[in-house]
Amino acid sequence: MNLKDDLVRHYHWLRQYGLNDSHSGNASVRDGDAFWITPTGCCADTLSSGDLVECRLDGMIGKGASMDARLHLAVYQANPEARALLHSHGPYSVAMTMDNEEFFPADFEGQLYFSRVPVLTIPYDQYATRSPRLVAEILADYPIAVVRGHGVYACADSLNLAYKWTCSLELSAKTAFIAQQAGKI
Repeated sequence: MNLKDDLVRHYHWLRQYGLNDSHSGNASVRDGDAFWITPTGCCADTLSSGDLVECRLDGMIGKGASMDARLHLAVYQANPEARALLHSHGPYSVAMTMDNEEFFPADFEGQLYFSRVPVLTIPYDQYATRSPRLVAEILADYPIAVVRGHGVYACADSLNLAYKWTCSLELSAKTAFIAQQAGKI
């Protein structure tokens, strides 16, 4: 499968499995000295590979690229091993990190994959200017991070692995939520 089709498939899955709403989140995949990214305001239900926007690692951001394109660029520049970046809004991941500086999974798989999940606080009015550097710095050391009240960023050497990190964090957060409600943690 080509990279663009694979990106669309993973972006559809983020919507299909409740990790994004119809028009939220964004995703990119690196292709040599460039990366393909979802367009700003796109609908996950109707996105096709022809809708993706090409950006270049030298700083050229294609017309209509996601508002997070500069963040994706900064992540790829800070982490040459990165080949994919997914941004999602999993409700449990967001909810369980609203008042923490980090999230420590309570479940076995979560602990296996993530020793800790950093949570960044970036004020809404400063998000566009501060998020590229802050998220890129964290994702150079961790496979996943959360921007408090906003969403999850997962970075990996493949779309499939970034998707795994995203899904694993959401399940860990859901498990922690249920355990808290049951008074088990």
